[in-house]
Amino acid sequence: MSKYKEPGRKIRLFKIGLLALEQDGWRVERIRGVRQSSVRRITKNKESHVVSIRTTQDTWIAFPRKSDDSGWATLDDVDYVVVVTVNDKDMPRDALVFMIHGNEMRKHFDRAYQSRLEAGYTIPLERGVWVSMLTPEDPKITTTIGGGIALNRMPLFQTALDLTNEESVIQRPETQEMHYMDESLTISEAKRRLAESLGVTPEQVKIVIEA
Repeated sequence: MSKYKEPGRKIRLFKIGLLALEQDGWRVERIRGVRQSSVRRITKNKESHVVSIRTTQDTWIAFPRKSDDSGWATLDDVDYVVVVTVNDKDMPRDALVFMIHGNEMRKHFDRAYQSRLEAGYTIPLERGVWVSMLTPEDPKITTTIGGGIALNRMPLFQTALDLTNEESVIQRPETQEMHYMDESLTISEAKRRLAESLGVTPEQVKIVIEA
């Protein structure tokens, strides 16, 4: 476990995931009757998907096998997985958000599961199988198979993760500038909205815009 792993950060990472989707133009809603707290419906124009938002403070995420071993609980029911991960488990500086198609994520987990079974691992049903977002696969290390999901992939969204919470810098990595759904939004209002989303005060938010 990382010495920087903090219970409160899990909530903040989840909020960053919601913010990333909203910044990308998606409307995010809870789904009536769905018990999984991570599952949301996202809608943009006429496009709609069911997503699972997963957070990780050590760059590894998990999904459990179904009780009858027929597939993956939650993962089989979503179109995309939105993963909010720190950039480094021991010295986290940034939170990175990746939006992975469900079919691709299922392939990663299928490979991870099969490789561990072939290696003689005992994997209890309904218990999480873990894969890494950032650790590359090593054929000599069974637990790395299926991992490296985020390698060579541009994050949907990125924010500086200041351990002292003195300030939060929010940016879209492809442009290194703020992107708002409302182009008439003032800087003050932007700070207020970001602060509310991240659970900090407006004075702790710094907006960087590069021309």
